Amino acid sequence: MISNNLYDKKLTKEVVVNMFADGYDCSQVVLSNVCDKLGITKEQALKTAAAFGGGMWHGETCGCVVGALIALGLKYGTVIPKDADGKNNLLQKKAEFEKEFCDKFNSCICREILGHDLSVPEEMQMIQEKKLLQTKCPEVVCIACEILEKML
Repeated sequence: MISNNLYDKKLTKEVVVNMFADGYDCSQVVLSNVCDKLGITKEQALKTAAAFGGGMWHGETCGCVVGALIALGLKYGTVIPKDADGKNNLLQKKAEFEKEFCDKFNSCICREILGHDLSVPEEMQMIQEKKLLQTKCPEVVCIACEILEKML
């Protein structure tokens, strides 16, 4: 069970750093930050987004983006067969999020944002030496959450 007093605070870089220190990933922080707007519990959000941090640990699509896209899918996704309008609405929201995120960071790819590929041990060492998980990543998480909040 997660501690309610820390993770229910307003999201700041310090809160993100603490969540990272507790073992949570960027995708989990983003989705859990908006769980109340999606009708899911914090635990459900943390579990749902658990496999997507670090660009799915391949340095691919940033976990912040994946967490946000999960949130958009939960909010705007459709379950009606052949619902072209619903699908188009979701895809428009997806494109809007990705554009604003990429405008801020010049990419939606984890290894491009960090300048290093965390799936390569030597580069992960550089990420740790540069303390990017304590500096750059919390900034990315907070901005991703700001963009997402406006869209939900």
